[in-house]
Amino acid sequence: MALLRCVLLVTLACLGLAAPLRAQTVGGYDYAPEYDFSEFWAATDGRLFQVIVAGNPFPQWPLEQVKDRLLPVMQANKPRPALTFTYQSPPEEVRPNYRLVLVFAPANDLTAAQVCAGQYFLKPPTPGRVYVFGVYCRNDLALSQTTAWTQATGPDDPRLGPMFAQLFMVLFDDRHWQRFPFNPWFAR
Repeated sequence: MALLRCVLLVTLACLGLAAPLRAQTVGGYDYAPEYDFSEFWAATDGRLFQVIVAGNPFPQWPLEQVKDRLLPVMQANKPRPALTFTYQSPPEEVRPNYRLVLVFAPANDLTAAQVCAGQYFLKPPTPGRVYVFGVYCRNDLALSQTTAWTQATGPDDPRLGPMFAQLFMVLFDDRHWQRFPFNPWFAR
């Protein structure tokens, strides 16, 4: 009994110490019926994947410097396909136009449809806290959306990596992989 109590106390102490390390949070999510992970994989595997950034999570830094420092953090925590994040627009118009839009400090009434249409409404950022609204778009259709936030003091803060990893895991969820054109429960 004493050994069990000791193990329980050590486990609780470790969990209490680990709590600050996992301070990032992902909010609710929404997937359009058209969302299909295999489509995302086919569109991004071995290719450049455009990221559009709206808002500056660290207003004390110039936006271009923040973007330059966030790109390697996003790349290190990217989703499974062998994609390369870029801020560059495609040299010619592509259809369908797949992209990831990250809106930092979005307005409370901003919708994913507005984001995919190129409309970004922002509110003043909260110092020391990064809040991002992530939307995966195909043309003007929002295929998936979620929010994430964490405490961070600058673009090199180590808490941003796990936040992006969680954000990408939710935005590009491989459980939504349409393998069958019909309900698989009735397949033989």
